[in-house]
Amino acid sequence: MSLVDTDWLEKNINKVKVIDCSWHMPAENRNPEEEFKKEHIPSAIFFDLDKNSKNDTDLPHMLPATNEWNKIVSNLGISKEDHIIIYDNSNVMSSCRCWYNFIYFGHDPKLISVLDGGFRKWKQENKKTSNEIIKFSKTEYMGQELTSLVKDKVKINNNISKNEFVVIDARSKERFEGKVPDPRKNVRSGSIPNSICLPFMQVINEDYSFKNAAELKSLFENILEKPTDKPVFSCGSGVTACVLALAYSLVNANYLPVIYDGSWAEYGKI
Repeated sequence: MSLVDTDWLEKNINKVKVIDCSWHMPAENRNPEEEFKKEHIPSAIFFDLDKNSKNDTDLPHMLPATNEWNKIVSNLGISKEDHIIIYDNSNVMSSCRCWYNFIYFGHDPKLISVLDGGFRKWKQENKKTSNEIIKFSKTEYMGQELTSLVKDKVKINNNISKNEFVVIDARSKERFEGKVPDPRKNVRSGSIPNSICLPFMQVINEDYSFKNAAELKSLFENILEKPTDKPVFSCGSGVTACVLALAYSLVNANYLPVIYDGSWAEYGKI
């Protein structure tokens, strides 16, 4: 159950842990934690995507070490048995990155879901919001890495000649084709050789809910040569790649998300 709708969450809110993983591109000049403090879904916990990533690197949003992840999640008061619902109020659907992180560190995929349409849809439907910050008791979360769900630069480079998997890039066509400068300093324009572009905005509707399974199936069939292909998703910094990964999980129920963690921020580094 990669997605839940707003009505489902409203009915089940006391049975789940809710996470706000809003993150914004730096150019937007928005502070997601301050926005969370003013208004959020009742009982939600704020997940800081920047702070809760690997800190000893200049690459954004890289997966932390297992012991660091376990500390982060334990301090949030989340246990392995919790059904977690993640939402965001972001133009890049950052909740999907948090969804991926939990699956990577071994949380049961059936117990980790994204709120379809996010906080936008929740508010549009006039559902209850709060400014109360709830602190849950610390847990002893014990995650374990599923290393098969991540690719590094060496594996991406080896695949250019071996062609063992398909790399799908979630960035815009302009960025993918190198027609515009990359928004990050010291990162060139362009894309990974032999990769395919599917801008993440193509898998969602205007209200930031996901397109239905039939529409998504058609999108992926148009770019994958074989239905058996298991794609690896990439983007600028590992966030919108996870939007495509979640979309693909709605088409292929057995698919676990595989991400090139460094994405173009690493591959295009000058």
